[in-house]
Amino acid sequence: MSGKRSTAVISGVLALLLVATGCGTDILTPNTPTTAPVPTGPAAPGDDPAAQLAALTVAPEGKMTGYSRDRFPHWSSQGDGCDTRDVVLQRQGADVRTGAGCKITGGTWTSVYDGKVVTDAGDLDIDHTVALAEAWRSGADKWTDEQREKFANDMGGLQLIAVTASSNRSKGDQDAAKWKPPVQTYWCTYARAVVSVKTLYGLTVDEAERDALGAMLKTC
Repeated sequence: MSGKRSTAVISGVLALLLVATGCGTDILTPNTPTTAPVPTGPAAPGDDPAAQLAALTVAPEGKMTGYSRDRFPHWSSQGDGCDTRDVVLQRQGADVRTGAGCKITGGTWTSVYDGKVVTDAGDLDIDHTVALAEAWRSGADKWTDEQREKFANDMGGLQLIAVTASSNRSKGDQDAAKWKPPVQTYWCTYARAVVSVKTLYGLTVDEAERDALGAMLKTC
């Protein structure tokens, strides 16, 4: 792929994700409280991510006792033979083609974490912006399994993102204090997404994570 075309594809994906985090007109519609259960938490102070970050409860990370990915059932059926992963791939790719049973047979995706362009859906993971284990340590351990399932399958445009498997596994379950996207131009969007998700679900941040998110927001 030529340099100009690669830059154009990355710019297009970044534009869509900026839209999803409130930096443009609404194309990807975030889940509303009627479609995503929100445990009790502070009200979002407008659309200012710095103010939202300041309003989050700061607390030490909880323990991993009792945690299992099975406590966050995914990927849920979304109808027409598709599951959550299939729908995210269809939404975030270009020229995506599907076959029987909603199997993704072709398309092009740009992984905004590392800037790589991917044409094989098998090389992609669907990352939870706020990792499942991180959510558990930040308050999701107190949710019901039904609430955790909706969190794990939240397709509002903020929590789920198609990225290369290598970048997703490099991130693991780390928070912003321990991992940042290698592409620094994505830091603003990433921090906005984390803050938005944690605000929506009433999750906590520890001091180091709060400071790291604040530093990334300064790049906006």
